[in-house]
Amino acid sequence: MVELKQSSLRNRLLQALTSDDFALLKPHLEQVALPKGMLLIEPNQLIKHVYFPETAIASVIATNSESRQVEIAIVGREGVVGPSVILGVNRTPHQSFIQMEGTGYRIAASCLTQALEASRSLHGLLLRYIHVLTVQTAATAMSNGDSVLGERLARWLLMCHDRVDGDELALTHEFLSLMLAVRRPGVTEAIHLLEGVGIIRARRAHITIIDRERLEETAGDSYGVPEAEYERLIPKPGASTMPLSGQG
Repeated sequence: MVELKQSSLRNRLLQALTSDDFALLKPHLEQVALPKGMLLIEPNQLIKHVYFPETAIASVIATNSESRQVEIAIVGREGVVGPSVILGVNRTPHQSFIQMEGTGYRIAASCLTQALEASRSLHGLLLRYIHVLTVQTAATAMSNGDSVLGERLARWLLMCHDRVDGDELALTHEFLSLMLAVRRPGVTEAIHLLEGVGIIRARRAHITIIDRERLEETAGDSYGVPEAEYERLIPKPGASTMPLSGQG
């Protein structure tokens, strides 16, 4: 069995752990495949595992009494799925599932809780991440309320781009309509507008980012605050800050 080395990990939170804190988690980390659509956390059910994505991206979904679903956050290699456990809560009304397939690591919620009780520095790092996640959620609410659809789409594509290698995103119009809480024709029109000015290229179930700089210009103020907060609060080994984006 190959020994798990911290230097080989791609999840940014696991990378940022001190060697002592990583040693607390290491015996309990299990590498897992995370296929598209996999449910990680179900609403109001006991959270059994917490996930650290590496190449996968997860959506956190809120559902109302009429079964209308809205994405409130996304989590990729920068974060952890199951933050309630870090706060001492073993259930959540929100659902988390994989929107873009890949791999990651999971740890039993009980094992993470024990490690948190043993290490103040581990708890502090993960609490700082939760702060960033709340900033992201607030930014999503602000964007949904104040930004036009084209800006919202640009922001969401940038957030996904930050969490993958390369420029291609495996996304369908149907999925984007769910994530942006709008009807599919509106998403299709917004995609066509971005494609028409050469910012993205769209084909069946895939979107390719062609001009990230102009995509950021399109997103405007709706993008950037959570990302800057992450860089400020989550250190990268060997650096004073830790860029969220792998794009530059």
